[in-house]
Amino acid sequence: MKNIKLTIEYVGQNYCGWQKQKNGLSIQEVITSAIFSVTGEKVALSGSGRTDSGVHAAGQVANFQTTSTIPPDRFSLALNAILPQDISIVSSEEVREDFHSRYSAVGKTYRYYIWNAPTRSAIFANNSYFVDNPLDINVMNISAQSFVGIHDFKAFMASGSKVKSTEREILSAKVFPVRETFSGSEGNLICIEVTGTGFLYNMVRIISGTLMEVGVGKYPLEKVKAALEIGDRKLAGQTLPACGLFLYKVFY
Repeated sequence: MKNIKLTIEYVGQNYCGWQKQKNGLSIQEVITSAIFSVTGEKVALSGSGRTDSGVHAAGQVANFQTTSTIPPDRFSLALNAILPQDISIVSSEEVREDFHSRYSAVGKTYRYYIWNAPTRSAIFANNSYFVDNPLDINVMNISAQSFVGIHDFKAFMASGSKVKSTEREILSAKVFPVRETFSGSEGNLICIEVTGTGFLYNMVRIISGTLMEVGVGKYPLEKVKAALEIGDRKLAGQTLPACGLFLYKVFY
């Protein structure tokens, strides 16, 4: 029995998220079906974590057990021949038997993209959030440092979430312009990058919404620290749409 690790890219707009659900087509379901097509096996495909409806991935990780004779590094080619264009297996490899894409992970990096220009972008409309007011990236970066460390992120979690602890550790947080884009508009695409050992539901989207409001001058710097200390969701910024969020990398 082989344990195969997949690194996956996908555009999430046409799916109900990573996890298989009754109310729509999931990315997990599509890849599992493709694996059945090439191996004849009904495998249990485990992902590093759920991504919500509309969220994208540049480096999602999943693994499954198989008795197939397909060479591990050839699974990517075999699956990509079947998968739709908005899902791609970047690489495939055999890993240790005890490797688990979720439980072996020690950290993740998420990126949230904002298109910051006077006019909207057609090219980036489905993978970024449009903000026409100028963003102060320097102020956003100063504010982002408040999130680094171990904090109670209760104020930066979607209402109604049920978890044992709302304490999480953020290893780094930064905001920077993407220097080159397809449109040739240098600096209009802004990236908010957050790396941590774990995240709450909608945490990165709320952090990004808070930093965006800081950047346009609607949210004072000191309010971020107050939100962390008091733990009131009303003190944090808005939850930005799923379209701008990417699971960028998983660490093992």
